[in-house]
Amino acid sequence: MPDLPPLIAADAALFFDFDGTLADIAPRPDAVRVQPVVQRALGVMQHRLCGALAVLSGRPVADIDRHLQPLHLPAAGQHGAERRDALGAWHRVPPPALASVLPPLQALVQVHPALVLEVKTAALALHWRGDPALAAACRAAMQTAQAALPGMALMEGKMVLELKPAAADKGRALQAFMAEPPFAGRTPWFFGDDVTDEAGFAAVQALGGVAVKVGDGDTVARWRLPDPAAVRGWLETQAVEARA
Repeated sequence: MPDLPPLIAADAALFFDFDGTLADIAPRPDAVRVQPVVQRALGVMQHRLCGALAVLSGRPVADIDRHLQPLHLPAAGQHGAERRDALGAWHRVPPPALASVLPPLQALVQVHPALVLEVKTAALALHWRGDPALAAACRAAMQTAQAALPGMALMEGKMVLELKPAAADKGRALQAFMAEPPFAGRTPWFFGDDVTDEAGFAAVQALGGVAVKVGDGDTVARWRLPDPAAVRGWLETQAVEARA
């Protein structure tokens, strides 16, 4: 892959995944920490781009806000099942009946405490990073849950399976932002690290933008950075140039 352009133009729009992109992946989702340089650089770039900067994550938007405070950025959470636009208006898909499939998943986690079950308003995520030998059991349990919930899609990421509304993904969320001010008419850039970001990569490239895969793995993205540290370094460089 070619080297990533060192500087972005003033008419760019920036989109970032969170885990594995802005922040290093942690053993458990609640153990993730964001380095202060990230908040500072995002704040500078949001100002430079007239607000055209957003986060697209599998996490709920409230969780993104907690990690990035005092910033309050446009964001899409739960893979686009909820989205807060630049004016602060909310766009949400109808919440699925997740409670109906929880008991078997909770029982599995009770038997295997190394597993982590995230219950969100519109999605579920089952993590097996704490015990990779349980991958097959997690897949079977989540496939059973999906079968009981029509209209839900199952996505496998880095040691995690996520059950989310099929009508929501990061590509659709990015397209929605790009149809609105202050993103409309700009050239989008999207940075992400996982299979769940591939829809965003495809969408941004269809719009003539720049898709950046963080880390290893097959991807449709035409650009690549090795790890979140490289994302932080690139972002800090943009912020320094913006201040100059």
